[in-house]
Amino acid sequence: MTAAAVGAALRSPPAAAPSSRARLVAVGAAAAPRCCSPREAFGWWCSRSLQLLTRRGRTRRAAAVYPKMARPPILSVALPSDTGRVLSIQSHTVQGYVGNKSAVFPLQLLGFDVDPINSVQFSNHTGYPTFRGQVLDGKQLWDLIEGLEENQLLHYTHLLTGYIGSVSFLETVLQVVDKLRSVNPDLLYVCDPVLGDEGKLYVPQELISVYQQKVVPVASMLTPNQFEVELLTGLRITSEQDGLTACNTLHSAGPRKVVITSALIEGKLLLIGSHKKTEEQPPEQFKIEIPKIPAYFTGTGDLMTALLLGWSNKYPDNLEKAAELAVSSLQALLKRTVEDYKMAGFDPSTSSLEIRLIQSQDEIRNPSITCKAVKYGS
Repeated sequence: MTAAAVGAALRSPPAAAPSSRARLVAVGAAAAPRCCSPREAFGWWCSRSLQLLTRRGRTRRAAAVYPKMARPPILSVALPSDTGRVLSIQSHTVQGYVGNKSAVFPLQLLGFDVDPINSVQFSNHTGYPTFRGQVLDGKQLWDLIEGLEENQLLHYTHLLTGYIGSVSFLETVLQVVDKLRSVNPDLLYVCDPVLGDEGKLYVPQELISVYQQKVVPVASMLTPNQFEVELLTGLRITSEQDGLTACNTLHSAGPRKVVITSALIEGKLLLIGSHKKTEEQPPEQFKIEIPKIPAYFTGTGDLMTALLLGWSNKYPDNLEKAAELAVSSLQALLKRTVEDYKMAGFDPSTSSLEIRLIQSQDEIRNPSITCKAVKYGS
């Protein structure tokens, strides 16, 4: 049927004893706009017909009305790049850069296709006087995963998780890990176990045991801060050796790569990394001294984990190089952030600062290594 014919049908009453196809035209004609071109009428008819068929559960008849089109390939799977495809399950804020807002863009700059699922969606981060928004529950998360599965869209190379606020949601994330690995057994799971910082717990106490018993064993890389690694291992970190022992404890539970992203030890701010390449060999371990900046920033942990994922994917057997690039990139971004606040006439030491992510694209893409790793045992 041509567009002109459909337009004529929409403007005239249906014939007696119409066919099922004619009935669709007739039903649509009752509410069709009468001042429209044949092309507009044809488009309206297609949309209205599909609504009617779906409403009546006649999906098979819909397939008969509309010719089946070939499904295009998923190019990130059909033409894989040297990077990969990341599913990132983290928090989201409308304004500012934390969670997915802090992680997705840098990973895209480093060449990844990134599909974000927002565990929460808030107006702004919780450090402001007020915030509003919604929290995704485990059932809603699984609904999204099923939607992807129904369309054969679950082939990911990496899973990245950050802030998770409830046991039920974390349990569903574990189901997601199993589901993704059933599609791609080589999936790498990079977990930032966001529990708290500087002695303050951000999440319900009961999440700690779920991380210890269920999440750590299935993670490929773990990126806790000092407080979080203490919670996960039950060890107090007061020396570098304590940090190395904690890394070994986590290795024995599962992950091959562990990065304590920040630890204040004997007045120095350190990153401590550990890579257990094989079961037979001891892990390769190193530290990076991080320059202290007299300011507090939001979203830096989320960004650091994303950068570690990105650079460790490029250097899978050289975690120390990946950490050097990640730390150097983050430091350049933080320096820019401080300079911009000063330029705006604000003292950056007086409040928490929103990071200058978009303005630091070059530092994310092509960082100069300014923070060098020192190997232990060398």
